[in-house]
Amino acid sequence: MTLRTEVDRGTGVAVLTLDRPEKLNALDLATADGLKAAWQEFRYDDTVRAIVLTGAGGRAFCTGLDRSADVPQPGSPYMVDDPLAAVGPKAGGLWKPVIAAVNGMACGGAFYLLGESEFVVADESATFFDPHTTYGMVSAYESVYLAQRMPPGEVARMALMGTAERISARRAYEVGLVSEVTPPGEAVTAAVRCADVIASCPTEAVQGTVRAVWAAREAALTAALSYAPHLVSLGNLPAERQAGLFGARRPGFRTR
Repeated sequence: MTLRTEVDRGTGVAVLTLDRPEKLNALDLATADGLKAAWQEFRYDDTVRAIVLTGAGGRAFCTGLDRSADVPQPGSPYMVDDPLAAVGPKAGGLWKPVIAAVNGMACGGAFYLLGESEFVVADESATFFDPHTTYGMVSAYESVYLAQRMPPGEVARMALMGTAERISARRAYEVGLVSEVTPPGEAVTAAVRCADVIASCPTEAVQGTVRAVWAAREAALTAALSYAPHLVSLGNLPAERQAGLFGARRPGFRTR
């Protein structure tokens, strides 16, 4: 099982856990499909009024797409099949509040999930980075999602520095990516505490507020994401060259 769901029917809070700790909670195709199905189930389950999303194992929240995933692509720069395009709650049409609880690493495709959460709680161990450029890939979707939460210069630095630099939980809080930093191991507890409060409020008002906040971002986000497939098609190195970069020995990273 690559996803775990625990629901407290008394409070109306569900905790959805990415459960591939041996793979640093990277998203294989089965997990991606599981996320899409989970958001649909939550849409129809009126006993669930708020959701906390987290990762198992302590070492990572999510490290993006599993490199073993085989995703055939059309032979055109105008058509890209992105296996993570619909893994977020908003892509699944879910307007119930989702709070991300991050411990350990969050990188690459994790930003599809963080970008479609209402807010992010992180413990002191959390680090954030985007490895795409290091491995010859365009950071398109990830950078677009990050730009909805962080100053453009911070997004550019994260994306362009690749694996050479990671943002600490404290720095992520300073630039707006994270709303609360907790002691180690307490991110889920803090996120559930927020979810309990939100779930206790009238459902119609909560979901309307989620939709309103998203609407304020939606036009710019939709326009920006429309460029992403073409930028990926034109800018990504061929798979065999990417593989060589993944296999290369890398120097250590700096955390700021």
